Amino acid sequence: MKTQDLGKRGEQIAAEALEKNGYQIIQHNYHCRYGEIDLIAEQGELVVFVEVKLRKNDRFSLAREAVGPAKRQKLRFAAQCWLAERDDDRPARFDVVEVYTQDGRIVHIENSFE
Repeated sequence: MKTQDLGKRGEQIAAEALEKNGYQIIQHNYHCRYGEIDLIAEQGELVVFVEVKLRKNDRFSLAREAVGPAKRQKLRFAAQCWLAERDDDRPARFDVVEVYTQDGRIVHIENSFE
């Protein structure tokens, strides 16, 4: 399977897990000049920007470790664009969802960075 296809599969798995936990997915793969946000969801009045990381396992590192300072900054800017485009002033947070294919584990880290 191609890397892009794997990424899409990981995002679909993450979206399904979030929906099972009461989140409403409002957008997949938002793009702007600053980057991409994998999933945008609502949890009550909160907007949740979600970065999805797919890995076979966590033998060498946790998937969340791939969301370093530069990636976090791009996500912040992209989120600001999304909110500004919609004139949306709701509170927001950033989550990371790790998807591990070897054992089917899904780890949702709420408020993973500010």
